[in-house]
Amino acid sequence: MAMNKNTVLAWATTIMIIVGLALMALGAFRYDEIAGYGFGAVGIGFFAIAWVFNALKGRV
Repeated sequence: MAMNKNTVLAWATTIMIIVGLALMALGAFRYDEIAGYGFGAVGIGFFAIAWVFNALKGRV
């Protein structure tokens, strides 16, 4: 299977969304102390990077 730049960016976006959701779930359900806020913030950061990867499709 040949993967061009757009396919790689699509896979990266999908993986980053999954990891971001997992981090936010960890922050919401696993950690009740202040560490939960950190996990949630990092999860939102993963969403922001995935958004940038999605915006780069077709331009790189």
